[in-house]
Order: sequence, then structure tokens, then C-alpha cells
Amino acid sequence: MSQTRIDVLTLGNAIVDVLAHTDEAFLLQKKVHKGSMQLIDEARAEELYRDMGPAVIVSGGSGANTAAGVAALGVKAGFIGKVKNDETGKLFAHDLKAIDVHYDVAFAEDGPATARSFILVTPDGERTMNTYLGACQNLTPDDVKPETVRAASIVYLEGYLWDPPAAKEAFRKAVKIAHEAGNRVALTLSDAFCVDRYRDEFLGLMRDGSLDILFANIHELQSLYVTSSAESALAALREENLLGVITRSAEGALVVSRDETLSIPAFPVERVVDTTGAGDLFASGFLAGLVQNLELADCARLGGLAAAEIISHLGARPQVNLRELAQQEGLLA
Repeated sequence: MSQTRIDVLTLGNAIVDVLAHTDEAFLLQKKVHKGSMQLIDEARAEELYRDMGPAVIVSGGSGANTAAGVAALGVKAGFIGKVKNDETGKLFAHDLKAIDVHYDVAFAEDGPATARSFILVTPDGERTMNTYLGACQNLTPDDVKPETVRAASIVYLEGYLWDPPAAKEAFRKAVKIAHEAGNRVALTLSDAFCVDRYRDEFLGLMRDGSLDILFANIHELQSLYVTSSAESALAALREENLLGVITRSAEGALVVSRDETLSIPAFPVERVVDTTGAGDLFASGFLAGLVQNLELADCARLGGLAAAEIISHLGARPQVNLRELAQQEGLLA
């Protein structure tokens, strides 16, 4: 049986988000760095869940959020990531399949529980993530099916996946298969602290031909090139042999290549509720535009629209039909 064509296949940590509104005092009390993602163990996870107050539970994970956004834009999406055969894992798998995202990775039958990210949202909408990776770390190269990767026009990898060693090998396997099939590979840097851990390896991937497209926010890019200057970081990116897509929050986005730099303003948002998933959904829009052969500026506008929808509510999965929204804005036919 032939593999169904997939427009965008994402690889990432399969995580269920536990979100709660909180204040700056709670962040200080728990000694967490506002706006960042830090890895925690199971005991810390239980402590945060106990103390964080009323919570909303939503399937998440950066790459999975991007796949969900791609699907909401009417484009065929797939996801590769590992969950355990527990209630949380079943919820995660159900949520993807319910929105027609291709997901056929086998459940882990033993080992740690399905990953959870405890996301603390302050009144300014900023999110601070505390992530227990759990079963995510069980993703192995065997979970990357060659026929699934070959079927995808673009394979999109999240930088967070670089933490577990076996997942790193799964990542490299996907890159090799994708390029052998003539498909493109994209990476998101995920988090400035993630970049600090793996700077040399990420630069290596950019320079050895593993990547065709790089997604980052401006802070991650500055971390990558170890500079406090956004202009210096952008100048360094222009020298790389790939397409750079750089988000700058309310300042919009830049699409950077050796030939040109396009500046695209952000879509207006009445009220920022929760920035969780903003970068993930920006990538959804950009990639969905790319596989539909939109101009790069329109890809970025589509990304901005998807990001604007996601930050207007709690959680990192779309709550409206993004394709219809894009059609109303004249971005899709």
C-alpha cells in the first residue's frame, strides 16, 4: 500500500501542556526563569502541578503544535513523536488524529509517563515552561519510518528534540531520508537556552547541508551567533546557505536569504492572552504557504495570521478554522 502524500511532517517532543495563569511572585517563589523552557524531573513536575492552581490541559509539544496548525490551514500534516500507553498519551494521540494529522508512532508500553509541560502564564501573556520529558526520550530511529519521511514535501524538526541522544539519531535519520528523496528539511531553534546547549551542533547542521530552512526568534538567533546585536546576528545569518525565517514578536518577521531580507509586519491582536505556541503556529503558516507555492512574503503573512490567532487564547492549538480565516484575509484562495 502506498504512503499517502504528506505536505509537512514534523518531528518533536510529544507533550501534553498543563497551563495555568499565575503572577510574577509565583515565578520568583519557584525560581523559574520567565519566558524560558527548563527541563524538570518527575518530582518537580508533581510539585508544580500541586502548587500552580486551576489548570487547563491541552495537547501540545512544539512540533505537534506546528502540525496541528498546518492541518488547520487545510494542508496535509504528519507528526513523529513518542508517548506512553497511558491516559495522557492516549489523549495526545486522539487529539492529533481527530484533526487529521498523520500519526502512527507506536505507544511506549513501559518506562516513564507521557511528557507534560507545566506552563505558567503571567498577566502580560508571557509563558514560562517547565517540561518533564518522560516518554519523549524514548523516541528512537526505529520510530522514523522511511516511507513516511519520503512522503513529506518538508520535514520540520524541533530543536528541543536534540536533548535526548536517541531522538537526536532519529532526527539525523529523518534528515538523510528526506534529502535522499529530494525533499526539504527545516529546523526550529526552539529556545535560546536550547541553543546555548547545542550551538556548535546546530551551526554544524546549518553548514553541512542538513538544513534548507531555519526558523528562530531574534533572541535565539542572537544566542546562536553569541551577540547582543540583532543586526550582527542577521548579518551572520545572511552568510549561511539556507533560508532564514526570524520572528520578532510585535515587530513581525524577517525572511532572510543571501539575496534579500523581507520585513513583514505582525498581524494586529486585540489582546495577548498567552504566547504559548506563537512560534509554532507562525511556522505552521509559513510552511503551509511554502508547500502551496505562495511568495515568501505571503508565507510570512500567513504565519503571522496563525500566530495572532494562537496568542489570543489559552493553549497552543488553533480554536478556529485557520484556512477560512486566511481566506477572509485574502491569503489563501
